[in-house]
Amino acid sequence: MQKNWVFMIKPFEFYFDFGSPYTFLAHNEIRKIEKENSIKIKYMPVLLGGLLKSAGIKANVDIPIKGKYMIKDCKLWAEKYGITFKFNSYFPIITLDLMRCVLIAERKDFAQNFINKVFDAIWKDGLNLNDTLILQKLLQNLDINPKTFLVEAAAQKNKDELKKRTEDAFKKGIFGLPTFIVNNKIFWGQDRLEFVINEAKK
Repeated sequence: MQKNWVFMIKPFEFYFDFGSPYTFLAHNEIRKIEKENSIKIKYMPVLLGGLLKSAGIKANVDIPIKGKYMIKDCKLWAEKYGITFKFNSYFPIITLDLMRCVLIAERKDFAQNFINKVFDAIWKDGLNLNDTLILQKLLQNLDINPKTFLVEAAAQKNKDELKKRTEDAFKKGIFGLPTFIVNNKIFWGQDRLEFVINEAKK
């Protein structure tokens, strides 16, 4: 059953990494919130792996019993939200280059479309974006020159920026994804969206 998110709310920050299925679920709900409330949520690209390392936390994929449960849990939430979802059989997808690409897309003013397409490619279409050829084809379908785009993303300045954004997020108290910040309050987990909205209405 799809949830109605029509409220008078202020924008908030959404910290994300494409590799997290829970973040994909949150992303889909956020796009609904944006559309229904005519606002723009601030997407904050960071590296989940970097956050987990800094916090000394193991990823779900590194804990078999938890990873197995996560697959079932994500499917339950997708059904609840009415979202088309396919747990990627190539999981984990290594998102380092993809997250660096987001920064380039931000500068070129097509981040929203890029983010939508990459999330869908991984968690709706089940594409193996660990495969360079598949990634290049995805970029071509977005009318992006893969060679030029990936070279820009790999520039040291861009690498440093993503690292700094991740470090800054950790310093704020963020240790996992998805995370939301509104009114200087942190909410972790896609199942906290209702709390986020309540805070954003204040």
